[in-house]
Amino acid sequence: MRANVAERLLQHYVDNFRTLPWRSPPGAPQPDPYRVWLSEVMLQQTTVAAVAPRFERFIRRWPTVQDLAAAADEEVLSEWAGLGYYARARNLIACAREVAARGSFPDTESQLRKLPGVGDYTAAAIAAIAFGQRAVVIDANVERVAARLNAFKRPTKAELRVAVDAITPAERAGDFAQAMMDLGATICRPRQLLCGECPLRTDCKAFASGAPEGFPAPKVRTVKPVRYGVAYWIGRDGAVWLVRRPGRGLLGGMAALPGPEWGSEAATSSAAGLATVRHVFTHFELRLTVVSGGDPNGEGWWHPIQSMSDAGLPTLYRRAVDAVLDAEREQRHAA
Repeated sequence: MRANVAERLLQHYVDNFRTLPWRSPPGAPQPDPYRVWLSEVMLQQTTVAAVAPRFERFIRRWPTVQDLAAAADEEVLSEWAGLGYYARARNLIACAREVAARGSFPDTESQLRKLPGVGDYTAAAIAAIAFGQRAVVIDANVERVAARLNAFKRPTKAELRVAVDAITPAERAGDFAQAMMDLGATICRPRQLLCGECPLRTDCKAFASGAPEGFPAPKVRTVKPVRYGVAYWIGRDGAVWLVRRPGRGLLGGMAALPGPEWGSEAATSSAAGLATVRHVFTHFELRLTVVSGGDPNGEGWWHPIQSMSDAGLPTLYRRAVDAVLDAEREQRHAA
């Protein structure tokens, strides 16, 4: 089955590959490792549609890994704003500087895994796509394809790796990895499967079962704990006071409205609540209340409200600012 599956999938990829700004077409020279690495870091927990324009902005601003390595932390974090999972941005900076110091990206999985923020998946993807090495590349889309091919209900990571390893060819491993990703993204989707268009349906045990959408079994969702926070709105002459969060921890190094650390209990404040936003992080839900603040305290800067889109705010604080401005507009209209 292995060779047959790989051949059919690779031919399907040649005929139907997605054109993406970080890819080289099938048969073309391998893409720049910098572009592969940058795209893979951006794509972690983020959709292709959201990443593509942001990737192109990054590349225009920092065309090489040396350019990125030389950039100020604040510039990179600001450019990353809105992509979420901000530890990725801090690792991005550290990795770029390490690669620039050594002169180039290493070309083996084992050496790539030693770079900051580069785990097993990213190392395998770079090795296969940028360097043409045979590597077992498994992201969420590939996991789903492998689970359905083998009718796995609740597969372990080890079972999935064995299954993908068994069909990964010795040659064109990069094209094969991207072909598996594309298959999962466009045909073997979580819902509304397009099995009639799948080049592997004759080998797919889930398809043979008559209920392919049942593989793998849905994960049991857990209720996220709720945390509470307060942010201060300190305005002056058409500007608002912003600070930079501590370098470590959630949203580390990002621009923000000032305020105390978040806690498990709702804070009480004598200041009027201007707006409340709900934001879901990976492990908890945050309810952030924005209240009128007094005078600025500590380090920060005044940022014009008219250009808040350029402030580099992460999604949480951008939504908080928008909520306050929307509330102010409603008050003016009601007056």
